[in-house]
Amino acid sequence: MKQTYRVSIGLEVHIQLKTQTKLFCGCATSFGAPPNSCVCPVCLGYPGAMPVMNREAVRLTLVSGLMLGCSINTTSTFDRKSYFYPDMPKNYQITQYDKPLCLDGTIDIPLTDGGRKPIRLIRIHLEEDVAKSMHEAGWSGVDFNRAGTPLMEIVTHPDLSSADEAAAFLTALRQILLYVGVSACNLEEGNMRCDVNVSLRPPGQDTLGTKVELKNMNTISGTHDALQYEIERQSAVLDAGGRIVQETRRWDVDNGVTIHMRSKEDAHDYRYFAEPDLLPIVTPPDQIDAWRRSLPELPAVRRERLARQYDIPDYDAAVLAADRALADFFEAVAQRCGTGKTASNWIMTDVLRLVTAHETPVTACALTPDALGELIGLVEAQTINALTAKELLEEVFLSGGSPAEQVRSRGLAQVSDSGALDGWIDAVMQAHPKSVADWKAGKQAAAGFLIGQVMKASQGKADPKRVGRLLGERLAQQNG
Repeated sequence: MKQTYRVSIGLEVHIQLKTQTKLFCGCATSFGAPPNSCVCPVCLGYPGAMPVMNREAVRLTLVSGLMLGCSINTTSTFDRKSYFYPDMPKNYQITQYDKPLCLDGTIDIPLTDGGRKPIRLIRIHLEEDVAKSMHEAGWSGVDFNRAGTPLMEIVTHPDLSSADEAAAFLTALRQILLYVGVSACNLEEGNMRCDVNVSLRPPGQDTLGTKVELKNMNTISGTHDALQYEIERQSAVLDAGGRIVQETRRWDVDNGVTIHMRSKEDAHDYRYFAEPDLLPIVTPPDQIDAWRRSLPELPAVRRERLARQYDIPDYDAAVLAADRALADFFEAVAQRCGTGKTASNWIMTDVLRLVTAHETPVTACALTPDALGELIGLVEAQTINALTAKELLEEVFLSGGSPAEQVRSRGLAQVSDSGALDGWIDAVMQAHPKSVADWKAGKQAAAGFLIGQVMKASQGKADPKRVGRLLGERLAQQNG
């Protein structure tokens, strides 16, 4: 009989910090540069090369810790983690062990039942990235451009209990770090990767089961799928009376399975010792307080505030708050046009449609919050109809400018004058006698076609509501 096990998952998430240069030298961190073009004696580990701390990397790590509710070590030190791999030029990695920059902290994740669950952090520390190994048929190579890139490692307690929760954690973490601007968190460029520790145990057992590490997961969906597979694999082993072996495995995305890589090292295997070439980092408390005061709202807090302050649906608030730039754009538009619900409707539908169609975020398009607020005002005042507004929106999204000025200079104002509307209606009814006959025969859809023809004849400037009313009156008169 199959047993249901308690699942415990802990994550070690590596985040590449948004710095122009590497952690201990002045080499660029640019992505996609020719192999081994961004290297120097320090990041290549030449004897005698001395590391120099990147102050911005320290600041970004501490700001992240404050954003995640961590306590800050005002005195922090670096250590050497010894191991040999082809992608580690010095045979040791400069990292932090017993005195990391940040301790504790939490991230709340949403649950499928609508509740929320706090996931505890153990620590956040700073370390250098390794190089990149490349393997092709008949040859292997190492690109050291990435060696020395500043990484922030966020380590959690094993509080996660499913693949869904792990995916929710990574999504929430990515959102928070993007909000505070410490990393691009671009998964395709390897800015965010994680190692996953997962163990199973029978209900009622307090001690954790033997953990298995899944190494170098570089997508959220891949992490979810690998965990789902690994939980099922370990359950099957335990159900059959087998024993879980402590090991490191990798995710084979093509075949949808995890594969043994190597036996899992323990901390003592790395022979940590204090890094002799770097002084301790001492951060004054007043500097920490200044950074704390400059923090933005957490995305979850902003989501709740947007829904409450602007009286918009929770779903709209969640979409808008998920992206800090989009949330800023929404709030500016809402203040400009005076109605949050209308601003949300326009952004959630038409603006996001244009963002997707043109692959241009709101921060890079030509549409300003003032321009969208102005456009909404023109519609609310019935100066232009919705059709004209949507066409004008795309033009301003691409090219910028004032919608009001466009309406004035191009004569786009809505036509509500009965004389002009009657003329277009007469012409359309004469041109489409079959549709008129269909309406008289009870086919109500024919009226929609005729209204569309009137809008076309007016080049989109006719007031569609007034056209509908006048057309209905004319058809009723003929029918009578």
